Amino acid sequence: MKASDLFVKALENEGVKYVFGIPGEENLDFLNSLKDSKIELILTRHEQGAGFMAATVGRLTGKPGVCLATLGPGATNLVTTAAYATLGAMPMLMITGQKPIKKSKQGRFQIIDTIDMMRPITKYSKQIVNGNSIPSMTREAFRVAQEERPGAVHLELPEDIAVEECEERIFEVVGYRRPDADDLAISKATQMIKDAKMPLILIGAGANRKRTSKALRNLVETTQIPYFTTQMGKGVIDARHPQCLGTAALSDHDFVHCAISRADLIINIGHDVIEKPPFFMADHQKVIHVNFFPAHVDDVYFPQLIVVGDIATSVEHLARHLGELKANWDFSYFKRIKDNVKEHLSKYFEDPRFPILPQRIVNIIRQQLPDDGIVSLDNGVYKIWFARSYPCYKPNTLLLDNALATMGAGLPSAIAAKMIKPKKKVIAVCGDGGFMMNSQELETATRLGLDLTVIILNDGGYGMIKWKQEGLGFDNFGLEYKNPDFVKYAESYGARGYRPRSVQDFIDILKKTLTTPGVHVIDLAVDYSLNHSILNVLLKQKTCIL
Repeated sequence: MKASDLFVKALENEGVKYVFGIPGEENLDFLNSLKDSKIELILTRHEQGAGFMAATVGRLTGKPGVCLATLGPGATNLVTTAAYATLGAMPMLMITGQKPIKKSKQGRFQIIDTIDMMRPITKYSKQIVNGNSIPSMTREAFRVAQEERPGAVHLELPEDIAVEECEERIFEVVGYRRPDADDLAISKATQMIKDAKMPLILIGAGANRKRTSKALRNLVETTQIPYFTTQMGKGVIDARHPQCLGTAALSDHDFVHCAISRADLIINIGHDVIEKPPFFMADHQKVIHVNFFPAHVDDVYFPQLIVVGDIATSVEHLARHLGELKANWDFSYFKRIKDNVKEHLSKYFEDPRFPILPQRIVNIIRQQLPDDGIVSLDNGVYKIWFARSYPCYKPNTLLLDNALATMGAGLPSAIAAKMIKPKKKVIAVCGDGGFMMNSQELETATRLGLDLTVIILNDGGYGMIKWKQEGLGFDNFGLEYKNPDFVKYAESYGARGYRPRSVQDFIDILKKTLTTPGVHVIDLAVDYSLNHSILNVLLKQKTCIL
């Protein structure tokens, strides 16, 4: 069997359905092997778009998404997405091509050391130097990509290796159960929770895995301990649950932080230090770290107890032990905080002004999407408002990046989400800056015949940086630009374009796009002028008196 055929067979063995990317001449044998495969090649318009799509497949399925690029510039275009997947704990396999390694007549043309380039931002980066090693290397790459913490892995297939004749041998995909936490650690955690007066549960990104949602809901309902989430922990439990206090969307001083600062024990389940700190530990607080791996200690995070093991199983053990105890907990303050958070977050939900406020956008989208509808966010100042104010009812229904926090991911991630979840309504929300970084993937979406709504929040500049610039007292400089006519731009790709003239117009258009087949682009004028006045009140808030 030809090595490239064997590689495709190994990918099929792993359950791969799609390979996203842009082939080059170095990938032609692999491309020809894909031609007769049950794996579908999704041709994208930029390697970065392919990487974001593959990472999103990993995020939504728990199994590595796969993307393809050629050598040199094709491989370098995957660097941002490698970091995106690794920091965001999304399993992904990148396959890149290379010139012949045994005999080359082209000197160093386009050749860089891709293996070493990828090594710091992946979990595994290897060059295939023998076709017979493809099955074992593929199996190992998939195993490493899925192992906690998940992330990106990379295999390089040189041209002369791709054409080698080799033995047909495929390794069985063997699953395994992660080890349980130590009984003594569970016992100590149970006692610490029992002895606390005002315990609080934190749900982080690491808890956004299969089985964990059910286990956590059972823990909360068994104990009635209130909880809050990190940005990437949203939706693990339905936000309508009476014990939900909200999301730690800012690093400190937000309304939910009034509850965090008052808690004497925080049960930190699945938080990853790659996210912005959801709280800063105070001297009066104790923290139980519950995760797949030990805590990384720093100046703001130094837990007193570390419970390492499968998160879902650890949570199940805690629920069982705590269900048998009678504790003297007082959650009355947390209940007042919950009412206070709800009051403040909803303040601008019905604001009629146009250009529209981001808080009103959040409320409208939540009202129009079904419970399991998916919002894919790009990165910009609006992300703060979605993180604080958008209630998630199901896991992975707000695809938010609070790890690398790169611009340009919103549209490609939405495309992948729609492919993986074709029956769900999917909306991409992008700033005008982030949208233009991968806007070419509109062609990919229309070519694939997807039903997708893309909302461009148009303020004619890099709004997040302008907000920071102004807040630090700098002059307004270097952050404004002119946009294309987004309606005509959308139409040039075969999509439909819209430009609302009022809040009601936006509501009517959004309803239409969610019920009409095809790709729809909404050019929505946004007003960020209240960001400073709203957020500065929070940053100046020193005490929480309720």
